[in-house]
Amino acid sequence: MQTTILVDADAVPRDALATTDRLARRYNATVITISSINHQFSRPGHVVVDAHSQATDMEIVGRVKKGQPFVVITQDYGLAALSLGQGARVVSPHGLIFTENNIDLLLSEREVSAHERRSTGRSRGPRPRTKEDARHFEQALTTILEKSWT
Repeated sequence: MQTTILVDADAVPRDALATTDRLARRYNATVITISSINHQFSRPGHVVVDAHSQATDMEIVGRVKKGQPFVVITQDYGLAALSLGQGARVVSPHGLIFTENNIDLLLSEREVSAHERRSTGRSRGPRPRTKEDARHFEQALTTILEKSWT
């Protein structure tokens, strides 16, 4: 059964997408990028959804089928949790492999951070992507694609 890689393209770094395409060719996987209309991509098979804040997430979750080999690439912890619940394997563009063992803690940390931002009005924004992030992502995606789906 062929693996399908669903990419949350609203925030995927270009180098992570290039790595995904390269590894998909190596492991005979299909890549589908999905983004809102606000983040246009020109690539074959790209799926565009409306600008609703959760439209991309819901499109991705709706495509994941239990018992079939799906990989989801996202930095969104909520989407990661929903995808794991549907049986997908999930990895962030920084190389964090989301699992049933770490998702609850990550969601809790996200909630604490959101509360802090609301109470202080301060937000740092994402840190710059590093070569180390790119290397970790490639290693993590390779690990996922090499694992058996049984």
